[in-house]
This record gives sequence, C-alpha cells and structure tokens, in this order.
Amino acid sequence: MPQEILMDIFALLDTPDLVRAGSVCCSWNSAYTSICSFGQYKWPQTPCLIYTSESASDNVAFIYSLEEKRTYKLTLPEPPIHRRYLIGSSNGWLVTADERSEMHLVNPITSEQISLPSVITIEHVSPILDENGAICKYRYSRHTADSVVGPPSTYSLSTLRDRFFHKALLFFTSVGSYIVVLIHNPFGQLSFARSGDEKWTWLPPHSHFEDCIYKDGLLYAVTLLGQIITFDLSGTVVTTKIIMDRKDTYGAERVYIVEDPFGDLLLVRRPEVSIKEAPAEQGHEHNVCASQATYESRSWRIAIYKVCAASGKLAQINDLDDHVLFLGHSQSLCLSAEEYTQVKPNHVYLTDDFKSVSLKCRLRRRLVIGMLNLETKIMDEFVSPRPWSNCMAPLLMILNPRKMDLAFHS
Repeated sequence: MPQEILMDIFALLDTPDLVRAGSVCCSWNSAYTSICSFGQYKWPQTPCLIYTSESASDNVAFIYSLEEKRTYKLTLPEPPIHRRYLIGSSNGWLVTADERSEMHLVNPITSEQISLPSVITIEHVSPILDENGAICKYRYSRHTADSVVGPPSTYSLSTLRDRFFHKALLFFTSVGSYIVVLIHNPFGQLSFARSGDEKWTWLPPHSHFEDCIYKDGLLYAVTLLGQIITFDLSGTVVTTKIIMDRKDTYGAERVYIVEDPFGDLLLVRRPEVSIKEAPAEQGHEHNVCASQATYESRSWRIAIYKVCAASGKLAQINDLDDHVLFLGHSQSLCLSAEEYTQVKPNHVYLTDDFKSVSLKCRLRRRLVIGMLNLETKIMDEFVSPRPWSNCMAPLLMILNPRKMDLAFHS
C-alpha cells in the first residue's frame, strides 16, 4: 500500500492503535514516524486515564483507553513513576514530583523525560544543607506579595511536594518553545518556567488560583473567587490584565477554566466531595466498590458558566448538549462528543482533585472518579473494579506520540 494512503489512514487513529500500527512492519513504521514527525496524527486524541498500581513494579504505569475500554502497560524512565506524585498533565505530557520534590516532564508514549528547574529556585523554597554541603531539607516560606502569613516551615525532601504543589501544566507557546505553569502554596500562587530556563519565575501579586489555560498567546488563570486574569509571558516583562473581576462566595469547591470547541471560555465550579471508605473486613483490602462508599456531599451538581469578558458577566449553562467536559488534576478540556464517539455527550468526566496525597491516605478518603450525567446528576464509574492506587489519583490525559525535539523543530 502506498505510504501516502497509509498516512491518511493512520491520521484517523487514536494513539494506542497508531503505536500498534507502527510496529507491524518497516513500511508501516515509516508511515508512523512520518505522521508523528509532521504532527499529522489525530488531535486532540480521545482522553485516557493514566495511573499506577500497588500490584505493579515501581517503573510501571497503566493507561486505560476510554475509546477501547482497554488497559495498556507502560515502562517509564527513572526515577520510579510509582514513587512520584502526578501533579498535572497537558498536551500529552505528565508533570511529576519525585521523592526529592524535584519536577520532571514525562511523555508516557515516547518515554522522553525533561528535568524542570530545581524546586529551590522557586520564590518560597530554599535549601537546608548538611555538614557535607548536600541538600537535606527544605525551608518553606509562607509569604505573598503583600504579607507574611505564617512562620517558615522545615520539610523533608519528600514531604515538600505534598505541602507545596497543587497543579502544574505544560503549554506549547510556539514552535520551539513551551512554558510550564505551577500553581502552588501558600494560597494558590503562580510560578512559571520557559523551556531552557534555569529557575522558576514568580507571578505576584495575585493568589488563590485554581486552574489555567493557554489561549491566543496568553495565559488565562482563574481564582477561587471567579476572578480571571491574563498573563502575557512572551516578553522579558510579564504584563497582566484582569478580564473578570469577581468575588463570588464559595464553599469547599474547585474552579476550572476551559476553552470550548468554539473558542469561548467556560468557568466551572465543582463541589469538593468527600467519600469515606467503609471499614474493610479482616483479610480484605481497602479497595471498595461504589456501593460501600459513604457520600458526604449535598449533591453532584456542577455549575457551568459561559464567560463574557466584555461585560464581565457569567451566563449559566444547564447542559452541554453534544459536548463533554474533562476536569481534574490535569488540563481542563471541552470536546465534541460527535467527534469523539466513545465518550458520552452532556457528561463531565471527573478525576480526583484533592490537593494533599498524604491527607487522602490518612483519612482513608476514597478517590472521586467517574462520569457525571448532567441531566440525571448520577455518577457512574469509568471502570470497575478500580485498578489504581488508593492514594494516588489517576489523571485524564491526551496521549501525544510526537517527540519533543520533533515538536520543536518542525
């Protein structure tokens, strides 16, 4: 079969099928390589779940395909993925924090890994050295641009990641460059690093950020109050603009900002839901089914609004029609169910977004993961029984078969 026809066929495949096709024979591998090199594969892909499991070795992660309802096993580079925290995913890349609280970008399909600037270059973190000059602990400063909100704390190398990081996302800003945006404590502040940077850049004075996206050359970030601020990170001086100055009342919630397929912005409020596991019977693990969980929430209602930046107002949306939302500790997405037929229209696919991994484990807090029907307000499981680790939540991510160097030099 001519390679041009193969490439036309391959361009319609989701990543698992595309990778399998590329391993059939030399000519198919050549078509696969060309597809990835020139970025001609289907994009965005149907989201997948990526997770680790206590039953697997430390370097193994799993991908559950929402399209195929099938699980794939991946071996990822050191340090062991099972010992890292997954603090975000976007554009096919994971952002992880290892046992020294150092961050890496990882592409689970290509196995590429990129070290990000050291955590000690962030405004609020400084190293504590032992007698040999090696970093043994971190000093964490609790300050904002306006005030010091508490005395500094000293954390072990592995503990800092649990107390400091909230969410991190990778955005390609142009051919040849990217930025990684980090939402961190105290009080949900922002820092970012460009490709090639040796340190993180702090973005004061705003705080209480919950989510961000990159659109039309600007970073859009939303706060817990519903305030939306844009950042132009393209120059040596960062410029900001408040496009929606709201101070909404809120409870225990998560807030997301999403771009829909038409280019409009959506603001989504999700109530914080706590699910406690039923006590395990002797000899049985704490990996319970939904019927054993106790739901401690008023409802599964999620509030969705269309953002009108010109008027500074929000218009509530009662349903998504043929669209579907993906929300959690990863890039927030809104896709057309007509184009991605294996996902359900008018549903919100949720993964757990509780900020502290260790607190989840101590509270024996069951991970909130499932598909919410916006019409019935009923939550269904992605997959049952749940195969992932009890404390480390899986992430929704779109797989990316393209290597970073190819993405930079196309």
